[in-house]
Amino acid sequence: MAYDEGLAERIRERLGADLEISERRMFGGLAFLCRGNMAVGVTGDDLMVRVGPDATDAAVARPGARIFDMTGRPMRGWVVVDGAAVAEDGALAAWVDEGLAFAAGLPPK
Repeated sequence: MAYDEGLAERIRERLGADLEISERRMFGGLAFLCRGNMAVGVTGDDLMVRVGPDATDAAVARPGARIFDMTGRPMRGWVVVDGAAVAEDGALAAWVDEGLAFAAGLPPK
């Protein structure tokens, strides 16, 4: 599956030159990791965000968000945000910052 290179580039711009951030192809898309822990990613035209189990319900209540379910087994703590819902830079920034904050709080891998 291809992923939206434009969305990936917008995420790169938001993350800047942070040396703790790396990129890796995952889930048929592209993932951005903070110290080895996935924070956000791009799959198709959508944004994947790691919000953590405690923030899942609040996250899926936001526009365009749904539980991440790639294999028929929903993954609590992860959401997918429709690409149209992150068309504005402010919306994308909020999701990227949330995913980055959660991943940064995890022990490095």
